[in-house]
Amino acid sequence: MLKADLRRAALASRRALPGAEVARRSQLLTEQLLRHLPVAEWRWLHVFLPIPHQHEPDTWPLLRRLWQELPTVQVAVPVVQPDDQTLRHFHLTPDTPLVLNRWGIPEPVGAAEVLPSQLDAVLIPLLAFDEQGHRVGYGKGFYDRFLQQCRPDALRLGLSLEPPVPRIEDAWPGDVRLNACLTPEQVWWFAEGS
Repeated sequence: MLKADLRRAALASRRALPGAEVARRSQLLTEQLLRHLPVAEWRWLHVFLPIPHQHEPDTWPLLRRLWQELPTVQVAVPVVQPDDQTLRHFHLTPDTPLVLNRWGIPEPVGAAEVLPSQLDAVLIPLLAFDEQGHRVGYGKGFYDRFLQQCRPDALRLGLSLEPPVPRIEDAWPGDVRLNACLTPEQVWWFAEGS
């Protein structure tokens, strides 16, 4: 399937999910991450804050678990810059004040900046992914540009409410592939070069 067609289909499918089902699947994603990845070994985890009206995976349950159970793991979140092309990243704590940006995404106010090179793992929002680790997002390229700034050993982890499609036909070599993608049912791992 082509990215544009997959994007439309995935958006429609996700918007049709009842809020309670998004919450249930999001909780399962949290469990998958904490059960199958070495979260306690990370110093910095980058987490996107969800856009509720887009029915994105809700990362707030994960954040609350991290702050309560793994306080040594620091959290960074993205902030879209005025150029509408780039992201900067800021430390999020339970006490960080937040304001909503024009897309309804909470952004920290007055927080310390975190450099991409500091990150051990990045949770990536996506609409769909395939069995080779390619992903489809909203099409603006924010995460492709950001992930190229991260260390090569930083884990690129997708969060998906749905299982993968077999293949994204128009994936190209410049797309930054996932190391793994978490779904409510399992963790999909991707080998380099597959």
